[in-house]
Amino acid sequence: MINESGRKKAYKVFSIIVLAILAFLFLFPLYWIVTGAFKPSADIYNTKPIWWPTEWVTRNFDNLFIKRTAPLWELAVPFGRWFSAEHKDIFFSVGPVVPAAFRWLVNTVFMAVVAMLLTCLTAAMAGYALAKKRFRGRAIVFSLIVCAMALPKQVILIPLLKEVAALRMYDNLWAVIFPTVGWPFGVFLMKQFSESIPGEILEAARVDGSSELGTFTTIVLPMVKPGIGALAIFTFINSWNDYFMQLVMLPSGNNNTIALGISTLQNDTTVDMGLLMAGAALAAIPIIIVFLIFQKYFTQGITMGAVKG
Repeated sequence: MINESGRKKAYKVFSIIVLAILAFLFLFPLYWIVTGAFKPSADIYNTKPIWWPTEWVTRNFDNLFIKRTAPLWELAVPFGRWFSAEHKDIFFSVGPVVPAAFRWLVNTVFMAVVAMLLTCLTAAMAGYALAKKRFRGRAIVFSLIVCAMALPKQVILIPLLKEVAALRMYDNLWAVIFPTVGWPFGVFLMKQFSESIPGEILEAARVDGSSELGTFTTIVLPMVKPGIGALAIFTFINSWNDYFMQLVMLPSGNNNTIALGISTLQNDTTVDMGLLMAGAALAAIPIIIVFLIFQKYFTQGITMGAVKG
């Protein structure tokens, strides 16, 4: 018979094998895109898969950065149309003319980072209020937030478009940023983390004369940092990959994100898969960087959530 230590060892080996297979399945698409971006056309269109480039070339990235140019950054002033006599956006152009792909990357990084920061801040405040404050209608508000999590964005698209048009933000990056800020999942997640804050600590802070803002910044935020780290990754990836909302809210192409830019390359060059892979590889770099930065907090957040569940 197999003793207890033998069973644990067998289970550990089995777990490592399963995790290795899953890691390979998840990493293989990234590997294929990155290597494909450096493959010559003969390797890409070969009828047999070429697992490793026969020749490493930078032609695809050269085409990506040479094909189009644009100003480094052109940011619309929020609610700028309210102050324009012609009811048009007011833009700030910053920096020299650069490859359009770099401009798309700057637009997407700005959009995702601002959405991430605003979402984490508002979700942390709302989650803390729902978890630790007692006010009339608190249960109803939380129930509405849970119900909103079940609604696909397509259901609220027309009201959202009307609201964005009424605020005169349509067709600029703020039209993609602000609808993300009130993410119901973020509020739900931060409420669950705020529930773990001992009420005695909050009461002691009030007795010591700490203001509500001081209590939130010095006590609440440090204690829910793992949840904020997990929410930051979720929000960044959600904003970065939200092609549908970007397509609807940015129709003119003046503020293309990397996803929209790659789609225009696909329309212009219907058979140049190397160029598309180069654009996809460029788009994957910031997501990997953000995940590596918040990986520790993300792991802590998932672990704490699992323990609570």
